[in-house]
Amino acid sequence: MNLTKKEMSMNPTIEKQLDHRSIREFKAEPFPQEDFELLMQVAQRTATSSGLQASSILRISDPELKVKIAEICHQEYIGRIPLLLIFLVDQFRNNEIAKEQGIISDGAAGMDSFFQSFTDASLMAQNVVNAAEALNYGTFYIGSIHNDPTAMCALLKLPKLVFPVVGLGIGVPNQSPALKPRMSMDLRVFDNTYTIFDNYVNQMKEYDAQMQTYYDLRDTNRRLDSFTLQVAKRINAHNPTRQELLNIVRDQGFIFRLK
Repeated sequence: MNLTKKEMSMNPTIEKQLDHRSIREFKAEPFPQEDFELLMQVAQRTATSSGLQASSILRISDPELKVKIAEICHQEYIGRIPLLLIFLVDQFRNNEIAKEQGIISDGAAGMDSFFQSFTDASLMAQNVVNAAEALNYGTFYIGSIHNDPTAMCALLKLPKLVFPVVGLGIGVPNQSPALKPRMSMDLRVFDNTYTIFDNYVNQMKEYDAQMQTYYDLRDTNRRLDSFTLQVAKRINAHNPTRQELLNIVRDQGFIFRLK
């Protein structure tokens, strides 16, 4: 359903969500503590699996640490983010609570616990994004913290049963990128069973054309490739380190019970 401008103006939350775009350059202004505390209240109220609240947030305020994170991410502008947060799988805390009550178990290390925490952290990150944008801040997610997860875990001094899920940058925007086109939801929303199309490239011709008219501010002199070509290039040039993510998850103390 498409909302009219009148309907959007009546619902500022939806208006902000429909206007979401990634902001990578921010004004050099300290992030107000009162706004940070408000965002953390929103994070606190996020839905959580079984009420166990098995996720946590690292606020990165040390400028030198930001730079080191930026080096792992290969994105130097991360070092200038006013508010840098990293959302974590955190089964360490609940495992310690259980141990202090005499319960010695590997339950916190299982994949059920890991994915519950991963989902909790992801939901919390999105809730914080919605709240930050409602306050007129810009945001962008940082998946590149997984470029070298072993180094990232060591840099952040994460104990066993803790694993970084995603980074998030927040600040006053210092750029105004165009809205990036998205594919039709006809290709992403299905009734009851998964729909398989005969030819995906043909289905996406219109979307490919839209993408080729979009300029990414990170390279303002070059139009983007078509979406289907971007997909092909990305799949063909995968990051070998990221293919080993589960090994690092295991190194952090989580247990795979594979048959």
